[in-house]
Amino acid sequence: MPNIHKLKNGMTLITDYVNTVETVSVGMWNKVGARNERKEINGVAHLLEHMAFKGTKNRSAAQIAKEVELVGNSHNAYTSREITAYYMSGLKENVELSIDVISDILQFSTFDSKELDKERGVILQEIGMYADEPDSIVADKFDELAYPDQPMGRSILGTAEIIKSISRDEVEGFMKGFYNPKKNGVFCIRKF
Repeated sequence: MPNIHKLKNGMTLITDYVNTVETVSVGMWNKVGARNERKEINGVAHLLEHMAFKGTKNRSAAQIAKEVELVGNSHNAYTSREITAYYMSGLKENVELSIDVISDILQFSTFDSKELDKERGVILQEIGMYADEPDSIVADKFDELAYPDQPMGRSILGTAEIIKSISRDEVEGFMKGFYNPKKNGVFCIRKF
């Protein structure tokens, strides 16, 4: 049965324990996604998620990858219209590392210009890939028609034009404006 705690800073902490296995999953679910974007920066939540493991004031992108992979942990993230999540899983003895890395990327990301340009390219490829998938086109068109001129009616990925032009300051500003434990944070630790 999960334990739910409201921390003094406003963040919700959820912990759960299953005593039959030796792994742990740690994640941060922010109640922010594409629905929180202004039209001019559509796609910024997803771009921010792509930048998560690309370097902090404390670790370079290479250091993050090395620390995580050296102990056999896996890490990932995703963006939806309402949630952006960052998570790691691995052996239970590495729980402190998982918490430290997730906390580091959510508080001290540097948004390095070179890494930002690389991720723009990755997202532009994603946009192209989705344009080749009829079911993705239909789903986006349905959302656009159901929610005209609203964030819920726009693509989570944004448009190629916007992704090419979003500035580093806009990405950082979006994070500072919406990644706030009192508003959005749910930190979950599940020991398996």
